[in-house]
Amino acid sequence: MGSMEVFFAGYEPSAALLHGDLWHGNISMLSDDCPVVFDPASYFGDPEAEFGIVEMFGGFSERFQDAYREIRPSEPGFEQRRHLYRLYHELNHLHLFGAGYAEGCQKTIVRLLDFL
Repeated sequence: MGSMEVFFAGYEPSAALLHGDLWHGNISMLSDDCPVVFDPASYFGDPEAEFGIVEMFGGFSERFQDAYREIRPSEPGFEQRRHLYRLYHELNHLHLFGAGYAEGCQKTIVRLLDFL
């Protein structure tokens, strides 16, 4: 695939504690409308990595994305890196759950190759 430097040139993220498996199936509301997240796969990493699985399954509103970006604006190159982080989850799901994820992997790889 060539050098990964194209995705990270000039980007120096500060590690943050991530949920690691943040998708709409792992969020809910309590009876008092307090939001909760559960079933974490927590680790310290690039905060942008969280969007790999967020985008893979959807379920998060534009309002959520806008509120997140008010706190942590997108960094230059995010549009490219987000596909790389998504591919990690797509390949993991391909391995765990089978061929139903192959087409998504292929599409993401093609997008990534376009950036090289």
